[in-house]
Amino acid sequence: MSNGITAAQLQDEFPLDTGLAYLNHAAVAPWPRSASDAVARFAMENTRIGATHYPRWLSVEDQLRHNLAQMINAPAATDIALCKNTSEALSMVAAGIDWREGDEVVITSQEFPSNRIVWEALKDRGVTLRVADIERADATPEGAIEDALNERTRLVSVSSVQYGTGLRIDAEHLGALCRSQGILFCLDAIQSAGAEPLDVQACCVDFAMADGHKWMLGPEGLAFFYVSPEWRERLKLYEFGWHMVADRGNFDRKDWEPAPDARRFECGSPNLLGAHALEASTRLLLEVGLEQVRERIDQRMAHLASGLDQISGVVPVTPESTARRLGIYTVNVAGMDNRKLCQELASENVICANRGGGIRFSPHFYTPYAALEQALDTLERLVSHG
Repeated sequence: MSNGITAAQLQDEFPLDTGLAYLNHAAVAPWPRSASDAVARFAMENTRIGATHYPRWLSVEDQLRHNLAQMINAPAATDIALCKNTSEALSMVAAGIDWREGDEVVITSQEFPSNRIVWEALKDRGVTLRVADIERADATPEGAIEDALNERTRLVSVSSVQYGTGLRIDAEHLGALCRSQGILFCLDAIQSAGAEPLDVQACCVDFAMADGHKWMLGPEGLAFFYVSPEWRERLKLYEFGWHMVADRGNFDRKDWEPAPDARRFECGSPNLLGAHALEASTRLLLEVGLEQVRERIDQRMAHLASGLDQISGVVPVTPESTARRLGIYTVNVAGMDNRKLCQELASENVICANRGGGIRFSPHFYTPYAALEQALDTLERLVSHG
């Protein structure tokens, strides 16, 4: 492979059990060996010498910020906050905006609950939630979202890729639309960050967030939160502690002010164990190159789609257009209990998920073609036996 990593090295990074077809990266991804090794070294150091080299641990966290900033083309690493998960980041946006009575938020009809509940919870602040039906036959998803906008729309919050159907939104088009109308644009990037390059500047993104445990191949419990420089100081804080202040480490000082960079959104002690793992996995993705990651995912998706098309009774839920999908391919098997079928696949070492009303397959860039063939053969056999 290009960009400094060979095919043999890549294969060594993902030593999954023989016979396991893991096609569930849209849920929780396996770690690469480099992430596992980083955690093992961190744990051993804790066991032997505790926090003797704490400044070195912080340098790993700083490198993680640089990795993430490069992955999403943030203006600087200081624009990246590290938080627990996507839901926490979305909550910081919802709690921090100076809402006015009558303001409206627009989401889509396919959003994961994290990107719905947080806005519904603003009802007592006079904020109305509008849901754009992106399944309409008479409009593109972006067109349906545009139709839901009006003079009261304050913010649009969408997922870059829908978790159930795998529909990929044109974030650049939508961001430009929001910017032209003075509407804030919030992007839940959990189903695309790590699977393709993301440019928050080109997409006119005000807020973006994503957990590390899906396409970024990291652990649960650590996510990035990007806030545009224009909104960093305008977003009201609602979490406070020793870590989010400008003069961090001066514990005797009685007065304080928020940090001038994105660390103002990090109230307390960092998740350094998670940072060691996610730094290693994001470094691997950058070494491979996100353009190549996207290309290899597309190749596997095409192979999977072609094979599924040959199985009688399998109906795709995910759009056929390659521009409208990324790493998720969901199908519905007519006349069968898709939830039960998903469980039967798992019992035969084909790991997928029951989402979007069907069976969701989500291979990553490293997924062996043999795993795709195993999934196709197993599904065809189960379907044929009814």
